Amino acid sequence: MTLQLGETAPNFQASTTEGDIDFHQWAGNSWVIFFSHPADYTPVCTTELGTVAKYADEFAKRNVKTIALSVDDLADHHGWIKDIEETQNTEVNFPIVADPDKKVANLYGMMHPKADSTHTVRSVYIIDPDKKVRLTMTYPSATGRNFKELVRVIDALQLTDNYKVATPANWNDGDDVIIVPSIQEDSELAERFPKGYRVVKPYLRITPQPNRD
Repeated sequence: MTLQLGETAPNFQASTTEGDIDFHQWAGNSWVIFFSHPADYTPVCTTELGTVAKYADEFAKRNVKTIALSVDDLADHHGWIKDIEETQNTEVNFPIVADPDKKVANLYGMMHPKADSTHTVRSVYIIDPDKKVRLTMTYPSATGRNFKELVRVIDALQLTDNYKVATPANWNDGDDVIIVPSIQEDSELAERFPKGYRVVKPYLRITPQPNRD
């Protein structure tokens, strides 16, 4: 199964390091970053989960919950957490799903047999409060994920959901944004973008980020 943008993220029940959960109920009205790692007690994954723990405050500011998964069992997860906390100087503050039967991994398309027939790949999904998939991304096993980029995407999604703008290449929170082409009336432009805008091309109009002073 391959999840596509706009689809409802599949619900599941599972055991995690923070107790049994129903995924949709656990997610509630939050945004979610759901990511899989190939295996416990592996070097790249250790740094990734440590980084996610250190980003807890940044995620909380954005109403984001994080949850990880691999096909290891619960005992391995709990043992590995001790290593993460020791080596990464942090406290793991999010659940890790135990999925030894690969049910959730297969539900989300985290198994890529041509890459690895026994372990999950390094996938990540951003899911909005309506449980819709908004981003999917899969990294090579030897490449650690860039969680700054995932925070940037959350910022962009939350901005563009609330304002009729899009974000240009390499955009970061606070940078200028693009007015969507569907807005053409001068009165609507003036109302929505009181800071003004500049026309580069008729289809490319740049304005200051509207939710910034």
